[in-house]
Amino acid sequence: MSELVHEAAERDADRALLTVGVEEEFLLVDPATGAAAEAAEAVLAEVPPDLRGQVQHEFLTSQIEIGSPPGLQLDALSRSLGFLRAGLSEAAERAGFQMLAVGTGPAGPPDENSPPIFDDPRFHRMIERYGMVSPGPGYNGMHVHVGIPGPEIGVEVLNHLRPWLPVLHAATTNSPFYNGRDTGYASWRSVLWNRWPPVGPTPWLESHAHYLALVQELIDSGMLLDEGMLYWYARLSSHLPTVEIRIGDVCLSIDDTILVAALIRGLVSAALDDIEAGRPALPIDHHMLVAAHWRAAHDGLEGLAVDLFEGGTHPAWQLMRRLFDRVGPHLERHGDLETVTYLLGRLHTHGTGAARQRSVFTRTGEMSQVIDYLATQTRG
Repeated sequence: MSELVHEAAERDADRALLTVGVEEEFLLVDPATGAAAEAAEAVLAEVPPDLRGQVQHEFLTSQIEIGSPPGLQLDALSRSLGFLRAGLSEAAERAGFQMLAVGTGPAGPPDENSPPIFDDPRFHRMIERYGMVSPGPGYNGMHVHVGIPGPEIGVEVLNHLRPWLPVLHAATTNSPFYNGRDTGYASWRSVLWNRWPPVGPTPWLESHAHYLALVQELIDSGMLLDEGMLYWYARLSSHLPTVEIRIGDVCLSIDDTILVAALIRGLVSAALDDIEAGRPALPIDHHMLVAAHWRAAHDGLEGLAVDLFEGGTHPAWQLMRRLFDRVGPHLERHGDLETVTYLLGRLHTHGTGAARQRSVFTRTGEMSQVIDYLATQTRG
């Protein structure tokens, strides 16, 4: 009887509105050169007391991270992120640095001269285990958490999300430059980040028990230090009742972040409806998922995308429109439809963060102008 009560409770929770929260990682740079700077400690010391609970260091001393409280309203999320971004940007400037919402370092010295890792025992263990995959100025991502009724349904949600995540990957591309050069990719961070063995598309999962057993087997193999190093593009949070989507570069602007967070919540809501109705997830081949994510990192939304539903490649915006059609009723249910329609139109007009960075460089020919543009957009 208890199992039936639990299942009924999960079904009821499926129909509730879903919370959404965001974590964003940023790059700290020397304003004179644009190079990644060993600045995290100095910046943290300048953070106002009322922000410190939502700001923390990251893996490298050139990185810093914020986390918004989870909530239901996009307006509240936008205000929270705006407050945090502005406050942290000001703290960086007081410390003599700039804070950039960018996937990885657009300017500066080669990898071997990059800032060291933060002095944390776990980070040192990561260096010992993974060696030379880690050097770099910082790989700054965005993680979106959406509330779920329970881990068993959460695993089913992960299966339903798999074919849609490459489209969102394309929408978040924001790292075309690296060490002063155009990489030819919209997200060079994605290429660097994939050097880590745990990074990749979420596998097809049979159940929560399968999820837990697979994670433990990966730990036993030595590929993972612990569950926190499960860097799949979507996973169950290890400490919150959420699914955590972690595919993208940190977005250039708050508007971009809010758009992606709302679309992800819409996809999770749509998945919950499919699960309740008994509609199965599409079992996409792993290698086609890899291909779709590679294409997203290369082209962004400005080029082609792999169509995992019908095959072939199509303009990426065509797939984005299909995603929007899928989540439309769920955006309306959460009160997000008007906001997302407006923000999606802006993204279509102005382009991804990668496209906007390239536009600045094309117009000015100066990487310093790209750095200044990034700093201004980061502050909001």
